[in-house]
Amino acid sequence: MPHAPLELKEVLYIETHEGASLPFEVVGILEDPQESTSYAVLVHEPEAEGEEQFIVTDLAGNLLENDALAQEILDDFLTYVHEGDEDGAADEERG
Repeated sequence: MPHAPLELKEVLYIETHEGASLPFEVVGILEDPQESTSYAVLVHEPEAEGEEQFIVTDLAGNLLENDALAQEILDDFLTYVHEGDEDGAADEERG
């Protein structure tokens, strides 16, 4: 059930078309300063080895209906995480 505002590490359960309820953890919150809007990026990590599933919501937990916007936000988030991983690796090499 959506509520506001979502916070990092919070778990939101999303019901699939098949009726299953999957836990998605908030792993990022991104702000669009031009729109004065924030979005949450959530991930579901299956228990068995498999591909992570990502979703993008508003801070109330409502799925974004604009698929292009959701993909843009997810791409920005993944780029940010990837760059952070590279910076961490460089710091470890220097340390």
